[in-house]
Amino acid sequence: MSEKKKIALETGKRKTAVARAIVKPGKGRIYINDLLLDYMSPEVARMKIEEPLIIAGDRSKQVDIRVNIEGGGVMGQAEAARIAIARALSGWTKSSELRKTFMAYDRVMIAGDQRVAEPKKFGGPSARRRKQKSYR
Repeated sequence: MSEKKKIALETGKRKTAVARAIVKPGKGRIYINDLLLDYMSPEVARMKIEEPLIIAGDRSKQVDIRVNIEGGGVMGQAEAARIAIARALSGWTKSSELRKTFMAYDRVMIAGDQRVAEPKKFGGPSARRRKQKSYR
């Protein structure tokens, strides 16, 4: 019988984007929607995703990370992936020191960001704006 393989599965959410990260033992490769992180097109989004990897240091080079992202825009997806990766790495290592380092750098990496767009209400074109009226 083969021994059970060790994996960590975590999710990250930002606005309407949802990212699922799977961490397995490997050589330090990171895939975003089955595409290597090095080939991700907006450089700002790629840098945002790389933040938890840089903070984790050598620990991120011992694992392969696969992230599947759905919904949202480019930066919403990048931030959701960042949250998922940070949570997965801290879960994989089970290190309270790494978790504290993430929290000290940016609390959103572990806690998440609860802000979402306000829903539209009746009587106007958007959430707060009302139709213009004139009494003269």
